[in-house]
Amino acid sequence: MDSFEGINEFVTVAKSRGFSAAAKQLGCSTSHVSRQVTRLEERLGVALLARSTRMVSLTEAGQAYYQQCKELVTGLQQANETLTTQQTQLNGVLRVSAAGAFSENHVAPALMEFAKQHPNLTVDINFNSRMVNFIEDGFDFAIRYGRLSDSGLVARKLVDRPMAAAVSQSYIDEHGLPTHPEQLKHHSCIIANKDVWLFEKEGKPLAGVKVQGRWKSNNAHTVLQACTEGLGVAYLPKSSFNDAISSGHLVPILEPYWSSGNSSWIVYQNRHFLPLRARLAIDFLVEHFAGWQD
Repeated sequence: MDSFEGINEFVTVAKSRGFSAAAKQLGCSTSHVSRQVTRLEERLGVALLARSTRMVSLTEAGQAYYQQCKELVTGLQQANETLTTQQTQLNGVLRVSAAGAFSENHVAPALMEFAKQHPNLTVDINFNSRMVNFIEDGFDFAIRYGRLSDSGLVARKLVDRPMAAAVSQSYIDEHGLPTHPEQLKHHSCIIANKDVWLFEKEGKPLAGVKVQGRWKSNNAHTVLQACTEGLGVAYLPKSSFNDAISSGHLVPILEPYWSSGNSSWIVYQNRHFLPLRARLAIDFLVEHFAGWQD
């Protein structure tokens, strides 16, 4: 069995192109990974990796060995997790990248429910809107909103997010009520991510309206607060306004022109093997939000 030692570490280093990234994925020290790979190379009598101060790459022999070993490691992982599935005991760390009010208000509570079902599982949610490298950063999946670029990642739709516009009564009293999207060019608008707002009329898209205003923020809570304080018109996914509108703090406007909006997605690396904790969490979230209305 000694001949199998170091193969898992080698395959992980080859996939992630680095010892530190591999160690993060495996939950061990960088020195342990390096030591295991070195011992493997010594037993085989050949260099598998070309190391430099800046990067790690496969040698010709390493590339051939990797092609054979990666299926072996995948098969072993799947066999192990088949038993884990039967035991229904998840462990380890589920690392999720998320961003936005929807993730904070809805996805995080859903994952808390998932965590309660699996007491041996640790959940680590990082709220950051930047694009992540799933291998180097060690994330199992990410929650993202909007149109997705063709990045080679797998994306599963979580919910559709129709848009809504709202404003405070104090703003209306001082500046008047806009009744058509084009009139927003002459109003103060609170800009979240984009200064061109898209509206629809009877399901057909209208020309984008370029808006401007005195307040900009990429945080939905801050946009909502600024809108409540009378700083201008806000245009966000409808669910962002639910409490503020029902409580009377904000007034919905331009309802015939609200856009069908975009969607929130679960995004993860396109790979043959996905950890059981990630697969079950993704399935849980998809089922949890099935039929969800914004």
